[in-house]
Amino acid sequence: MKSTFFLRHVFMFCFVPSYQQFPRLCATREALRIKECCPSWEGDGSPCGASSGRGFCQDVEVPDQPDGPQYPFSGLDDREKWPLVFYNRTCQCAGNFMGFNCADCKFGYFGVNCNDRRESLRRNIFHLSRAERIRLMSYLNLAKQTISRDYVVATGTYQEMENGSNPMFADVSLYDVFVWMHYYVSRNALLGGPGNVWTDVDFAHWAPAFLPWHRLYLLHWEHEIRKLTGDMDFTIPYWDWRDAQGCDVCTDELMGARSSQDPSLLSPGSVFSSWKVLCSQAQNYNDRGVLCDAVEEGPLRRNPGNHNRNVVERLPTSADVEFTLSLTNYDTGAMDRGANMSFRNTLEGFGDPQTGLGNSSRMGMHAALHVFMNGSMSSVQGSANDPIFLLHHAFVDSIYEQWLRRHEPSPSQYPESDAPIGHNSEYHMVPFLPLYRNREFFISSKDLGYEYSYLLNANQRLAESMRPYLEELQDVWPWLLLAGLCGGIVAVTIAAAILTAKRRCGRSPWLHMSKWKNAFALSEKQPLIRSSDTEETKHRNYQTTI
Repeated sequence: MKSTFFLRHVFMFCFVPSYQQFPRLCATREALRIKECCPSWEGDGSPCGASSGRGFCQDVEVPDQPDGPQYPFSGLDDREKWPLVFYNRTCQCAGNFMGFNCADCKFGYFGVNCNDRRESLRRNIFHLSRAERIRLMSYLNLAKQTISRDYVVATGTYQEMENGSNPMFADVSLYDVFVWMHYYVSRNALLGGPGNVWTDVDFAHWAPAFLPWHRLYLLHWEHEIRKLTGDMDFTIPYWDWRDAQGCDVCTDELMGARSSQDPSLLSPGSVFSSWKVLCSQAQNYNDRGVLCDAVEEGPLRRNPGNHNRNVVERLPTSADVEFTLSLTNYDTGAMDRGANMSFRNTLEGFGDPQTGLGNSSRMGMHAALHVFMNGSMSSVQGSANDPIFLLHHAFVDSIYEQWLRRHEPSPSQYPESDAPIGHNSEYHMVPFLPLYRNREFFISSKDLGYEYSYLLNANQRLAESMRPYLEELQDVWPWLLLAGLCGGIVAVTIAAAILTAKRRCGRSPWLHMSKWKNAFALSEKQPLIRSSDTEETKHRNYQTTI
């Protein structure tokens, strides 16, 4: 039954569309020329499902609050005032509807009319049942092998596209859509010509939006896997790396063991050993002054623990996490890598997890894991190529959630102005379409429809820890019952055979021992064993039995 259910979900991707940005329907000359991304909803054929009240095509409003001094340019990067360079009209969805054409439900809502409110649970990867682990690996690989039908990635700037008249987009797999998104949001700014780039800019890192952006990123990834597979119960598991001595998830059963032939590659026993990466050569793109062209760039690499110990001494400890959670201010000062006593900066890894001082000479917390992996994960722009990225960021998000619950910050704690570009509260997150603002994800995960298993109460945690074992027992109990029945039948059969044999032997005169005993009796002049020896032997055998 379960295998049939799983196969049905796997093959449903042929019929279920994927909703993300750049939507294929908005990557045409016409859409770029008129700067409008308002595709029709298939349910009624109207733009944004307007005829059904799902949403409307409206002008994009961007904030005018000043940014910080870290990026001193204007009008040079396509991500500035996102998404105005590409589109100034997009779908604005109503009620619980979401998506670039308002075809989907907001996070935490399900059903045809998006009225079914449901909370999903993200679990520790080591608490998944064997069937759930297999399903996770299968879904990841399916996403990597399936070309996204509804989404393409930009391989050129708007200027290189001749202001839209020469669209430059590429087809990639659904998994690689998210690899590209993480590259695009964190790439250096191209100022024109080979080697002419600005490196001190990142629309999702090194500043306040780090945690809200990655929260949205994981939610969308989870959302897309559900749509691809039809499995609406799917959630991203997390890897609790506190006090870990090494890469606990680096096994062939999970995220891939180390290759015995090349320690920087994955074992051929892992499905991920055949994966190819893209958008991982940041220096190459900078030298040429171009964007990633979304072509394969070689195998996934990982060499955990063989990193520069001067940059990362060890993996984060429980004490590091607790100190980070104790910091009361979400962000401070210039709200960048130099921020002192900043929860965001310390969790991101640029604040010392023992003192809270910014610009730490050693990286900690989130950044420490990336450096420790010593491969594809260690490049900011290419890190999402490694599926461990998802498990890692799910746990980082859970720490963010703990902080939100412990300190209950007011919305005003998130900066409205003067944060590095892309990080003010009203800024639309790059490169998402539909549009979301940073402040919309400065809220509890429970308001977004999901929870973490280790944040449940004690009774719920106990039940959750027992769940995989009970599920596996449920899978095998019919076989155990069958084995028990077969064993019972065999035992009864043997007992019956023995009883029958005894009855038959009892009727045979040849088997009466008294007759044979008298016939072969021998006279003895003295016993072979003395009485005292016999008693000693009996005593010794008793001790042995005990």
